[in-house]
Amino acid sequence: MMTRVNRPFVGIPSFLRARIAPDITQLDAAIAILGIPFDEGSPFMPGTRMAPRSLREHSLRFCSEHRGYYSPEEKREFLGEEIRGGLIVDAGDVDIHPTNVEKTFALITEAVKHILDGGAMPVILGGDHSITYPVFRAFDGDIHVLHFDAHTDYGTLEQDMQYTNGHAFRHVVERAGASSLTQIGIRSLRHSAEIVEQVIEGGNRVIPMGEFRRIGPQGIGALLPENARVYVSIDVDVLDMSLVPGCVSAEPDGMTYAELRDSLKAIAERYQVVGFDFVEVNPLLDVGSGVTSYLGAHVVIEFLGNICDQPRWRASRRTTCPG
Repeated sequence: MMTRVNRPFVGIPSFLRARIAPDITQLDAAIAILGIPFDEGSPFMPGTRMAPRSLREHSLRFCSEHRGYYSPEEKREFLGEEIRGGLIVDAGDVDIHPTNVEKTFALITEAVKHILDGGAMPVILGGDHSITYPVFRAFDGDIHVLHFDAHTDYGTLEQDMQYTNGHAFRHVVERAGASSLTQIGIRSLRHSAEIVEQVIEGGNRVIPMGEFRRIGPQGIGALLPENARVYVSIDVDVLDMSLVPGCVSAEPDGMTYAELRDSLKAIAERYQVVGFDFVEVNPLLDVGSGVTSYLGAHVVIEFLGNICDQPRWRASRRTTCPG
């Protein structure tokens, strides 16, 4: 039989060409990619519903079913064992019920619970940032939340608005399992003083860009006790707006890619990452090359590679390897 070439523009675009899980309730993997094509939480411009598909398509440019990605800087391969060993599956997308936000949120929580019950770590492709709340409520136990964003997404519940992308973290901190919330990269001038003060008065931490540049990525890796259980939520607009044309909420004075990458690497090295999401890419606004989706896939893949490179991960996967 002739070996397929499988260029990035060929085939069904599962994330990293991972095998597709036919039944999310019967997972046999250590990592499950889950798409949430939802943007009804975005009151300004729609389009992030198309991001999971776009992120999958751009992920095909990095790895194949035979190898992981190679870092010229570190001169070694990442994710190779996970890909060759079938430890990563693509669990497809949550079914979306248009205009029925509570039903969709219930389905999101249910899907993430299935992944966790199957012993896999969920990697979530959004969607707008409202999806972090129904994802997070699927987790049990005490978890610290690390939130990378230009905005606090801590809006007040008024005018019958409660499930937008500007409200997610007010809901997250109300969950019994939220040990702490740390918001990193906050800088938008569209905040009110009251909102930022409410975040801090709730016992949470806000790290604006000036403070981030003082403490650096290694400072992010020293915020919490070593081996703390963390959930990481990454809004693409934590990056500077010059890097992310396909993001409706982009802001100036954001992180470089290296600053975000190194911060996530420090998190992977010091903490136990129980899951993460990546949100707010809008392919409808992007330039023709899809650079924002490409950059998004880059963030997800490098963070996942650094998580899987840790001794704690290698020890845990002995019990999660298929077969």
